Amino acid sequence: MNEQGGQLARTWPARWWRAGCVACLVVLAGCAEVPQAPLAVGMNAWVGFDPLVLARDRGLVDPDQVKVVELASGTEVQRALNNGLLDAAAITLDETLRLVDAGFDLRIVALLAASHGADVVVARPDIRSPRDLRGEFVAVEDSSGGALMLQRLLGKTGLTRGDIRVVNLEVGGHLDALRDGRVAAAVSYTPVSAPLIAAGFLPIFSSRGIPGEVIDVLVVRTEVLRERPEAVDELLRAWDRGLQALRADTTRAASTLSRGTELSTIDYVGAFKDVEFMGLQTSLRQLTGPSVEVDAKARAVGGALMDVGLLRRMPLLVELVDTSALKRVLGAPGHS
Repeated sequence: MNEQGGQLARTWPARWWRAGCVACLVVLAGCAEVPQAPLAVGMNAWVGFDPLVLARDRGLVDPDQVKVVELASGTEVQRALNNGLLDAAAITLDETLRLVDAGFDLRIVALLAASHGADVVVARPDIRSPRDLRGEFVAVEDSSGGALMLQRLLGKTGLTRGDIRVVNLEVGGHLDALRDGRVAAAVSYTPVSAPLIAAGFLPIFSSRGIPGEVIDVLVVRTEVLRERPEAVDELLRAWDRGLQALRADTTRAASTLSRGTELSTIDYVGAFKDVEFMGLQTSLRQLTGPSVEVDAKARAVGGALMDVGLLRRMPLLVELVDTSALKRVLGAPGHS
């Protein structure tokens, strides 16, 4: 064998050995279990969702299983759901009906809260009542729960959407639109409404006038319910722990949650009084039984949305509700 042949004889076995090592590493990497990303639950900045935020901030949720994501608006939450960036969301019942009507495969796994005054319509000072809105521009995030608030306000005053000029605008743009005079009123909610009121715009209608209709729910993608039950259970436990922490020391919770808002700790405590939070037991009771309590509310909400063409078909609530996770968590040892 000449020198060149000897070099080849020495080189190729070495290359085969290195190639074999690389192949083994690739196979081993393929066999290694890739950690699953935590279940992502999204929500907008709304006092009714605060127990989940509190659970995250106080370490009351397993971050390997659940990631709590706050987004700028309800529209952003829906966009993230549509783009597959969220596995679950805290949204209103009317938003849920509209999303399902649009083809989203979601299930309601729990009721979270009901608004009794925390959703508001604010207007410039010369507008004394909702009737004064005739012919005026009104800002509303039309893809979110604001559409229901606006419809109910109009219904109680004898006006229709044709009597006003609806400006579809996400909540982050409401203050500038009011200040610039582009709109006379805006549909908002706590704590986002705080800077509007601080700027001199006054509430003329609130969810206190439509008790039991502005309801917050926790929805999960159907495939996630089926494939990741442990993470869904942890999500419900996070809500439960956060709610217990809020109730145990409301002032301390408000002190944390009010940061970055226009509300003082005292004002934030007051805002909680406009929201009826629901624990897991209450949620299960209202979602099950021979007469599902929330069914009548859902029909009222769906009817209002259908009246203005925001909902094509009212889905059967029984088809939207899945209480399997609630039952697992409530039946687990150590849960009272």
